[in-house]
Amino acid sequence: MKCKLHHRAKGKRARTILRLPDLEHAKTAVLNSLTNFDSQRGYRHVIDEFVDWYCSEPRLAFNRTVVMRYRSYLEMRQLAPGTINLRLGAVRRLAYKAADCGLLSANLAAGIRRVKGVKNLGVRLGNWLTADQAHALWQIPNEERLIGKRNRAMLCLLLACGLRRHEVVGLRVDDLQRREEHWAIVDTVGKAGHVRTVPIPDWVRKELDNWLTAAGIERGKIFRRVNKMGKPFPEPLSAKAVWHIVKDSARRIGVARLAPHDLRRSCAKLCQAAGGELQQIQMLLGHVSIQTTERYLGSNQRIRFAVNDRIGIEPKTLDSTAIS
Repeated sequence: MKCKLHHRAKGKRARTILRLPDLEHAKTAVLNSLTNFDSQRGYRHVIDEFVDWYCSEPRLAFNRTVVMRYRSYLEMRQLAPGTINLRLGAVRRLAYKAADCGLLSANLAAGIRRVKGVKNLGVRLGNWLTADQAHALWQIPNEERLIGKRNRAMLCLLLACGLRRHEVVGLRVDDLQRREEHWAIVDTVGKAGHVRTVPIPDWVRKELDNWLTAAGIERGKIFRRVNKMGKPFPEPLSAKAVWHIVKDSARRIGVARLAPHDLRRSCAKLCQAAGGELQQIQMLLGHVSIQTTERYLGSNQRIRFAVNDRIGIEPKTLDSTAIS
């Protein structure tokens, strides 16, 4: 989305310092250029973080040097290279939109866009659940209560189908269809508008039916709010509510830090452990690039049966007769 250039007096020098209103204007332009809700939410968060840092003390200019200082600040926080590069990408886009709107010198914006990211050395292990933990997680909600039926069905979808938060809250009854004698979520729209069809295991469909029948939902959004009296509201559940449900359920099985996206990663890992083909996992998650799926799966290192467990230098196992 192109911004209208601000009218400037003839001969006036291009702006180098951006104040808070200018940054907010440029941020709005960035968000308006994005069509995906998740992308908008992510960019809003990282841009707000940069603006807080930028405005925390007087800056000479919004230029390449300042952005390089910001990169050093992010590195000092020991953030992952991918996280740092995501934040730098948002700052570059902010500078581009600021220049496009006439708020920043084009030369300064070009300099900011030349700031290099951080090298990604190796692959971080990531966070996921084991099969036992995943099984325990979706059984945490009390199936005797209406809200428990809803939360169980939601956790099952996140774990077994690898859905994103916004895909779960946007799911409609009509999206559940029979294809090739198998239940599936047909033509769900994912990140960046990519469309895919997601198979639903029979046991997950059973949990969905338990919730839909108990809540009396026959059409529209599947996941609704439930009041304190145990009655469903017509309003759909929010993505933030999904995050709280996952966090609370994880805490109750002894997992301190778990986000909904970690369940998506867990789905990929469990599919791989069950012998699933990489291409099929890619299609299930809706990744355009198979390299993205490989990053979700993390390293091929086996930890449970580690290669260095038995290398001949470990203490010998003693039986009861060998103890003096």
